[in-house]
Amino acid sequence: MPKLLSGRFKADLATGKTIGVIWLALGHAPIAEMAGRAGADAVVLDLQHGLWDRLSLEMAIGLSAVPAVARVRENSTAAIAEALDAGAEGVLVPMVETVAEAARAVAAARFPPHGHRSGGGVRPLSTGFADYMSRSDAITVGVMIETVAGVDDAEAIAAVPGLDYILIGTGDLGISYAARNGSADAVESACARVKAACDDAKLPCGIFTPGLREAAARRDEGYRLVVLANDVDTLRGAFAGAAAGFANGA
Repeated sequence: MPKLLSGRFKADLATGKTIGVIWLALGHAPIAEMAGRAGADAVVLDLQHGLWDRLSLEMAIGLSAVPAVARVRENSTAAIAEALDAGAEGVLVPMVETVAEAARAVAAARFPPHGHRSGGGVRPLSTGFADYMSRSDAITVGVMIETVAGVDDAEAIAAVPGLDYILIGTGDLGISYAARNGSADAVESACARVKAACDDAKLPCGIFTPGLREAAARRDEGYRLVVLANDVDTLRGAFAGAAAGFANGA
């Protein structure tokens, strides 16, 4: 039986390469398998806004040919444990705004004495729990900064021990700034501030991107994790293109 926690995602973060991920929300394990075989560095399974339940999550992680990271529903011990017990290589925690929240996420993902994660999970147990624990330092913890408050505390958040990377959630960040009458320039300045904080802390900084063109541009700006594609937009675009082509006599 294959081992969990390959450590590949954490190693990629350490090498300095830019990691291209495919973001999956539809909750369909075979799509995760296809995405992993397409050549991306990792897949992100979106439990916060997506359709994943526990069984489909377990199936997707088991089928994926590349590391699977779970964007958890919330910054709680239960949500983080659920994703890691399913075999995820790491967790990505949304809406982190303070040092205390970032530290709480790290602690929930680590076994004692470095945290308070409970031992268990069907997949870790069935593949050999002692071996799983011995390699648990391969688990990654990322947090998302996606509000004005998070940007305001970016420098301190980036310095939290045990954090592996920060990902800027551009969608919610735009909503947060718009609620304060902020402009697109203000959002870009916020992104630059978060990236500078990560650079100063020698911490990889990623950013959500809607597709390949934007991902390439952000890669050239020095961001370390970008989204190459997501399942909703990819399928919607393919369906719309096929329907339009047929309607136009293709």
